[in-house]
Amino acid sequence: MQRIIILDFGSQYTQLIARRVRELNTYCEIHPFNKFPADAGNVIGVILSGSPFSVNDPEAPQVDLATLRGRWPLLGICYGAQYLARSLGGTVESADTREYGKATLTYVDGDDALMNGVHEGSVVWMSHGDTITSVPEALQRVGSTADVSEAAFRIRGEQSWGVQFHPEVYHSQDGMTLLRNFVQHICGSDCAWTPDSFIESTVADLRAKLGDDKVVLALSGGVDSTVAAMLLNRAIGDRLTCIFVDNGLLRLNEFSQVMEDYTRLGLNVIGVDAKEDFYQALSGVTDPERKRKIIGKGFIDIFDREAHKLQGIKWLAQGTIYPDVIESLSITGMTIKSHHNVGGLPEKMNLKLVEPLRLLFKDEVRRPVVLEFLLNLEELSTLPNYFCKYCWESNRYREVIQTNQSLAHPTIAGFSVQTQLQCLSHRKYDPSMEFFH
Repeated sequence: MQRIIILDFGSQYTQLIARRVRELNTYCEIHPFNKFPADAGNVIGVILSGSPFSVNDPEAPQVDLATLRGRWPLLGICYGAQYLARSLGGTVESADTREYGKATLTYVDGDDALMNGVHEGSVVWMSHGDTITSVPEALQRVGSTADVSEAAFRIRGEQSWGVQFHPEVYHSQDGMTLLRNFVQHICGSDCAWTPDSFIESTVADLRAKLGDDKVVLALSGGVDSTVAAMLLNRAIGDRLTCIFVDNGLLRLNEFSQVMEDYTRLGLNVIGVDAKEDFYQALSGVTDPERKRKIIGKGFIDIFDREAHKLQGIKWLAQGTIYPDVIESLSITGMTIKSHHNVGGLPEKMNLKLVEPLRLLFKDEVRRPVVLEFLLNLEELSTLPNYFCKYCWESNRYREVIQTNQSLAHPTIAGFSVQTQLQCLSHRKYDPSMEFFH
């Protein structure tokens, strides 16, 4: 499978870059700037992210560009662009005023492979305190704004570019055109990263990895664990056992409704009524943080207890998704946050770990093709809360749906009008209430 590597220098926009690349049906991975993957046989391009650092900062993150330039097409964004320019002898200095917000391209080299289709007058999004003030001979300017001469440039004689704006941000009007040029036309992506291809390859990988082994999975009633369960169910069938714990904090009748849905989906699920355990543990506790920890510990203890009743289990499945993984990595010496799904298993369980969704962002897990293919939502009498919530939040699409017009919205496009209407008016979803994912 082709992939593009995004080297993360700590930018707040790094995950957004990855999501935009994947929207182009191209698989990509985020890696810390100093940990380029050793197995690079299927890499077709590299993107250098932005950073909160200045390239002139002694503590600024650095990468050996000699290992990248000329080997793969290269795109530096903001800090990445300035790092490229400085490495070739250019000068990067603090701007008189920090550029943050919209700017307009006053010059575009339309013949350049990266800028083809990007229009003069197009709005781009700036977010930097430094700017390139002198340009080495090796750089060729391909885009400018009124205040930034080298808003976009190319290194002569090679497939390396830099842009001092953020094409991945919504406000950059031709940003997706620029990224498409890089991903599809320059890197040569075959655009084969699709929901169908993910499901097919993941099910095949799970079958090869798990063989005849048995797996246990904790279901929460939310999207991640449910989709993980369906992928595993397609791969190994009834060798998967799911455990769904009623902690007494669900909505009225939700436990029985969700259990009914899981049964219709063909999952092998054990429902555990643990309400009294949680009520007793929470009795007299008023501090919200203590409540959260008690609930978390109670869930783990009950799941562990129930899992030990099963015979021959060798694997624990988790609904870990890609942000869980990359946010738990330290890029610039600070972890964004630790996730409960990352960091290993309780030693006493003595199980191996399988994570079917580890490569996906949350919105990719919820993509309609994945949900409809795996969950057969048309056949369910009750639609899952998480799906109804996302559809309800798309209020502005109601009129379009109700008049049978075509709908191009990432949450519910692709479903029948009947199902879309069910999602928007479903009795289970109350938009005034908080609910659990």
